[in-house]
Order: sequence, then structure tokens, then C-alpha cells
Amino acid sequence: MQRIVVLTGAGISQESGLQTFRGTDGLWNHERIEDICTPQGFRRDPMRVDRFYNGLRAQLPGVHPNAAHLALADLERAGREGRWNGQVTVITQNIDDLHERAGSRNVIHMHGELLRLRCTSCHATPQWRTDCFPDTPCPACGQPTLRPDIVWFGEMPYHMDSIARYLAECDLFVAIGTSGVVYPAAGFVDSVAGHADTMLFNLEVPPGPSAFDQAIVGPATRTVPAWTRDLLEA
Repeated sequence: MQRIVVLTGAGISQESGLQTFRGTDGLWNHERIEDICTPQGFRRDPMRVDRFYNGLRAQLPGVHPNAAHLALADLERAGREGRWNGQVTVITQNIDDLHERAGSRNVIHMHGELLRLRCTSCHATPQWRTDCFPDTPCPACGQPTLRPDIVWFGEMPYHMDSIARYLAECDLFVAIGTSGVVYPAAGFVDSVAGHADTMLFNLEVPPGPSAFDQAIVGPATRTVPAWTRDLLEA
């Protein structure tokens, strides 16, 4: 059985129309990271942070999974149904729900989820699709202590033990649409050296020496479906 771990970044969701945080017109060009994406920024101005994430959450119904999301979901489904002898685990740096809406079940959100909140009083993580404000009560404990369930700068990404286990057991590591500069995700490719093949799908090859065995250049909506189709036909 082939065990594939796929790391996805903002590039795959950008092709569905979601604005990235980095890049020439990224969200960080309009907001300061320290104001919007740090615990300190939330303590200083929770209303500003809530409004920012309310805006991102409101965008989700207007975007849809693209061909790359659908191809990964179909590959995972083929493994479950016995059409392909393999399994796929998606580790995503993205906070949207496009992988799940495409049909993927084995999805790990290492940076949290836009459609969840976290209560700093009782630690509940309710699903959430509407606006949240500093005085919004937690549905579990009633306290107005909700925050976005997002991993901010200075905080530990989620599910790192599970991620390490999947990386240790995989025989193919694939990165799609990620800049490869944010740790710990940037170190995943090095962690599988010696026991797994590695592939990078990106709009452009990063400058300098690459840690990946193979780089496929082009839009994920074209390159990823072609790759999964080859796997299924092999």
C-alpha cells in the first residue's frame, strides 16, 4: 500500500478565489501581522481581530473547491473503495474548508479552522459560521471569551504528534501551493528524507537548491489532477 502525505498551502485555495496572506496582493499587505495574527494583537484590540476573521468567514460560501481539491478527494476515495492501493492524508496550512467540501475525510488542519471558535474559559471549540464579537457568549459555558480557533504567530501548530507519525510512515510526501518558508511545515520535507520520495507542485520553483526530488511547475488545478490520474491508471 502506498502511503501519501500531502501538505497544502495557500496556493491551492488561491485558485478557488481566496486571497492569500502573502504575495503581491496578500492580506498582510493590508493588515499588520502583529495586529491581526498574534495573541498580543487580540488582547489589544479584539474587535479589530474579530472583524478581520468575520470578513474571511463571510467569503467562504462564495468560493468552491477547485479541480485540485477534487482530485485529492477522489484519490483518497479510490483508496477507500479499493480502486487504488493507497491512502492519502492531507495536512493543510489553510484555514478554509475546501478540502472537506471536495470530499476529503483525512484532513489535518495544523493552523486551525475558520469555521471554529475556541473558548479561552472552557476550551470548547464550537463550529461557527456567523460573525463573532468580543461580547459573544460561548455556547458551552456562556462566557464572552471566544476567539478564532486559528494558530497565530507565537503559538504551537495543532496536531503535531499526529503529523509526525504520518510523516514517519509515508513513502511519498507531496507539497502543493506552499511557499515552504514557514516552520514547522517548511521542515516536513527534510523529516522524510531517507524513507520517502518527495514532490513539489507550485506555480514556480523556489530559488536555490531544492529539498524535493521532483518539482512540477504550473497551476495546481492542472498539474494535480494529471498526477492523480496517472496514479489511478498505473
